[in-house]
Amino acid sequence: MDGASRPPIRRGGPMMRSDSSVDLAAPVASIEPLVSDLARYPEWMPLVVEATPDGEGLWRVELRARVGLFARSKRLRMRRTVADAGRWVFERDEDDGRHHAVWRLEARVEPLTRGAVSGHTVPGHTRVTMVLEYGGSLWTGGILDRVLASQIDAGKEGLARLVGPG
Repeated sequence: MDGASRPPIRRGGPMMRSDSSVDLAAPVASIEPLVSDLARYPEWMPLVVEATPDGEGLWRVELRARVGLFARSKRLRMRRTVADAGRWVFERDEDDGRHHAVWRLEARVEPLTRGAVSGHTVPGHTRVTMVLEYGGSLWTGGILDRVLASQIDAGKEGLARLVGPG
């Protein structure tokens, strides 16, 4: 389905946005493959339980998170819409002809720098920044914000374990 024939994304209602960064003792080259390919996310991000390739730059993704005794799941078709040096954006792109809530994930990977003025690069260290935007009503009343924040924190820990000294 080309861009011109896609249904418009529903933009009504409030957007939830979560920004989070982690500094890792690993070179950029070892982290880029883990964040540029959604199929690798289940290795380190507990929110993503499955991500199956569905064509060039497309994945069928299942998200799952616990809320107390309950678990909520969401299945999405995601497209990589940006693949620049050190920056990838994945956006919801369903192929069922219906209108859907916005899901957008941006991942940035850059050499870690220290010092606001000097900006010295720290050899072998990388900053990973994840920005997640959601415009639907899967959970309400701030529950989604808290659940996603805890899942992203767990993902940062998982990524650090995966690339850290073994």
